[in-house]
This record gives sequence, C-alpha cells and structure tokens, in this order.
Amino acid sequence: MIDPNNIGMEYNSNRENLTIPEYGRNVQKLINHAKTIEDKAMRQAFVEKVLDLMQQMHPQSRSIDDYRERLWKHVFRIGDYELDVEWPYGEQPTKEESEKRPDTIPYPVMEAKYRHYGHNVQELIKKALEMPEGPKRDGFAATIGSYMKLAYKTWNKEHYVSDDTIKDDLKRLSGGQITMDDNETIDNLTKGGGNNNRRRSSSSNKRGGGRSKGGRSNYRRKR
Repeated sequence: MIDPNNIGMEYNSNRENLTIPEYGRNVQKLINHAKTIEDKAMRQAFVEKVLDLMQQMHPQSRSIDDYRERLWKHVFRIGDYELDVEWPYGEQPTKEESEKRPDTIPYPVMEAKYRHYGHNVQELIKKALEMPEGPKRDGFAATIGSYMKLAYKTWNKEHYVSDDTIKDDLKRLSGGQITMDDNETIDNLTKGGGNNNRRRSSSSNKRGGGRSKGGRSNYRRKR
C-alpha cells in the first residue's frame, strides 16, 4: 500500500486555514513568504507584485473607490499584521483595530411587542407628538388608529380586533400621550365608500346613455 506521506500529498485538513478564501491558498503562501525576505526593498517590491496579482484576480472591482487601499488591508490581514512593509495610506492598520466590534444595539422592546403594526406606526406617532394639541392632532391620531386597525387585520385576518384594543395600543405606543375618546369609532381604511359612489354614478350614466345632449331620444321612427 502506498503511503501518501512519502509522495508529498497534502490534505486540506493538514493545511492552515485560509484567512481570506477569495484569494486562494497560493496568495496566502506568497504573503507568508514575503515575511521571510530580509531585504526591505525587495520585500516591498514583492508585496506590491502580490497586490497586482490580487487585483488581476478580481478585475471587476477596479472601479470601486479605494479598492487599492482595501487590497493593502487584506494583505496585512492575511499576513497576520506581521508584515514589515511601507503602508502607503497614512496610519498602518493593526490587529487590535481589526478585532474591534461595534457596540451591541439593543432591540426596541416596545417595537418588538407591537411589530404587527409595522415601523411606520412608530414614525407616525413621533410626528403626532410633535404637533400641538388640538383638532388637527386629534384628527391625525384618528388616522393613525385607522392605519393600526388595517395593519392588525392584515396581520391576523381571522382575529377580530376591537376599537378598544387599537386605542389601548396607541396609548401605550405613545407613552400615554395620545389618547382617543372612548366613544369615538375608528373607521377602517379598507372601506370603499368613494368607490361605491363612483359605481352608482357610472350606472346612472349607463341608464341615461340612450338620450342625446338635447334630451331627445335617438330612436328613429319607421316610415
């Protein structure tokens, strides 16, 4: 039986992990080799040739702004920030800087609880809170309530939603600053009153279509 170790075969499981797989293993080997070049000028020239090779591998990305600088950052990252070459873009990147992570942004609990209304409701409520109290704000609050009712029914078509539920949710979402009168009815935005009027008008025109502008009938008597 042939021993693969004696014929120089190399398995991926025995190789080092690729730092940036899109450039392949050979580019990673070239950058690691650059770290062993003692002459600084030769090392610099060697790395720049590797950069040209990396750019040729992805020619469609040449039009991207600062693409060359991005390649330099990838070279330093692949070299584990141990590459002693001149960085042509000001402050040289460091390993500590690359390991920085943005602060975790907490998910808004209020919005998660009432997510079936959608994010737009939150924005509408903010806009309403910026308005002075009065009939205009009350009318806008009624519009928000109608939108919430429509969103609720769209989210759960089989579940009945009462006006009291919408009013309570609007009050909670606004932090208690927007309230609707208990006796006020929330109109459903899906009602097509305007469409019904247009249908009746259209039907009326069809019934009167047999008369001319002067009111005379277009019917011709037989002679």
